Amino acid sequence: MVVLGGANVTGFQIINSENPMVQQFMQRWVRLDEREFPEAKNSPLKYTSALTHDAILVIAEAFRYLRRQRVDVSRRGSAGDCLANPAVPWSQGIDIERALKMVQVQGMTGNIQFDTYGRRTNYTIDVYEMRPGGPRKAGYWNEYERFVPAVDPSVANDTSSVENRTIVVTTILEAPYVMRKQSPDQKEGNEKYEGYCVDLAYEIAKHVGIKYELSIVPDGKYGARDPDTKMWNGMVGELVYGRADIAVAPLTITLVREEVIDFSKPFMSLGISIMIKKPQKSKPGVFSFLDPLAYEIWMCIVFAYIGVSVVLFLVSRFSPYEWHLEDNQEEPRDPQNPPDPPNEFGIFNSLWFSLGAFMQQGCDISPRSLSGRIVGGVWWFFTLIIISSYTANLAAFLTVERMVSPIESAEDLAKQTEIAYGTLDSGSTKEFFRRSKIAVYEKMWSYMKSAEPSVFAKTTADGVARVRKSKGKFAFLLESTMNEYIEQRKPCDTMKVGGNLDSKGYGVATPKGSALRWVE
Repeated sequence: MVVLGGANVTGFQIINSENPMVQQFMQRWVRLDEREFPEAKNSPLKYTSALTHDAILVIAEAFRYLRRQRVDVSRRGSAGDCLANPAVPWSQGIDIERALKMVQVQGMTGNIQFDTYGRRTNYTIDVYEMRPGGPRKAGYWNEYERFVPAVDPSVANDTSSVENRTIVVTTILEAPYVMRKQSPDQKEGNEKYEGYCVDLAYEIAKHVGIKYELSIVPDGKYGARDPDTKMWNGMVGELVYGRADIAVAPLTITLVREEVIDFSKPFMSLGISIMIKKPQKSKPGVFSFLDPLAYEIWMCIVFAYIGVSVVLFLVSRFSPYEWHLEDNQEEPRDPQNPPDPPNEFGIFNSLWFSLGAFMQQGCDISPRSLSGRIVGGVWWFFTLIIISSYTANLAAFLTVERMVSPIESAEDLAKQTEIAYGTLDSGSTKEFFRRSKIAVYEKMWSYMKSAEPSVFAKTTADGVARVRKSKGKFAFLLESTMNEYIEQRKPCDTMKVGGNLDSKGYGVATPKGSALRWVE
């Protein structure tokens, strides 16, 4: 608003001159006979006249509705008596009252609609402010959006207002974007702060040629609309209600915010991610030596071992080269009953030979037949490959620390109940889940809004502290850039899991129609 004579002059107007209905009425209004209507032509339409017009319009519409419903509202000589004790009501009065509440028409003062108590609702009024050149529309107001500033194209060429004063830059204390210096007592003004957004604000001011002052948002919030009061808080509220000229902070560009403020092009791209406490290093178990190979591979090795042993046993039985007589000179041989030639590759010896080959130790026996040696050679080559692969993987398992994460994605969070999860209160992440129509995110939002105690953190630092103190029983949903930064900072006890849930960006924000929006 512009100060005129030391006063800020702001007013409301319920008649929208751009409304086609108003324009048609005014065309008929100026053609009226001045002798019959003295206030016509030269006199502007008063708001009382517009309200009277709309009142008659509502009554007429209500009686049209009753007529279509074939409701008899004629008095038939039975008038009510309000002065009687007790009062005698009009029998058709309830029907008329109900019909009046159901009316919804467009009148001279905009949309006409009533709630169950008979109060007018869902209407919009224009807000005007006094400028040197006369009244100018500053925006509009309704009970849902509250005040919404209007975009004034003329400010695109009016940069003198920002060049001759100190610009208030609202921001928020959030590492690594904005942080207080270690020795702030020795610094004054903007020198008390450091960080990415502090440097960005300095470069913007240097490029544009303006003076600026950093102002930390009092409530420590980014900005969201209160569902009850419809008022904006945080940095967005500072811009909407004129307490700041520009916001340079990790402020996410969202559709809801763009309805009330302007954003620059994104200066950083990011997405929503999941932060959990870094799991403890898993201790080796009794069967940890099996970890280098998958369970399925071990089962295949067992079946291969049994299969090779059986095949070796069978080919040794059928091959004559595996049968031989023992040369024993001490015992005389009976020509009538010669002894059966022995076979070294019985089922147990076959199993022992295969096991010795697999362990690369060998044994006292070896196949003599060609078929047995082929089976043994194939088995030796197989064990060579398996043992080499196992040794290589075992070395990697011994040198790499293994940490088992309880969750890997948002789907894992939604399916379980042991680990609580939440977001930053009054931020774009919370708004993302509240407005999402994806089944998984709807399920997560249903849990978060009904969880006790509340899973919403007042600040990012509070959310990170809760993750660290929860012993793995709380997950925090926040922007990926912040998640990755905290993960690399001491005590390095948090970690990011899974991919980003969405894609968005940070932008520099200004009020709607601000001259700073057009400065190059």
